Amino acid sequence: QVQLVESGGGLVQPGGSLRLSCAASGTISSIYGMGWYRQAPGKERELVAGIIRGGSDFVTNYADFVKGRFTISRDNARNTIYLQMNSLKTEDTAVYYCKFVGLGGDSWGQGTQVTVSS
Repeated sequence: QVQLVESGGGLVQPGGSLRLSCAASGTISSIYGMGWYRQAPGKERELVAGIIRGGSDFVTNYADFVKGRFTISRDNARNTIYLQMNSLKTEDTAVYYCKFVGLGGDSWGQGTQVTVSS
């Protein structure tokens, strides 16, 4: 079982930046990918960005609504992924969740609140 702990959420003004972190621990077997999702009030959870194994390397993918503003990255030594969020908009307000996909199944973090407001 993989445990995920997110951090870095908070309140920021429009145009500001935040960096989210997601640290994985536990029995980490083959990693297929990790990613960030978000869920705003009254809406379904949606993919924001992911890092997916593609052969011997990992490839990144982004939702259209964050391309050019958000960057996902990973630190293999720390089993941690990050989401750098720039040029934040009010519509980015949501609970952001980290997801791990591995040989043993999927795991979700508890979520971290991001609020973009003036």
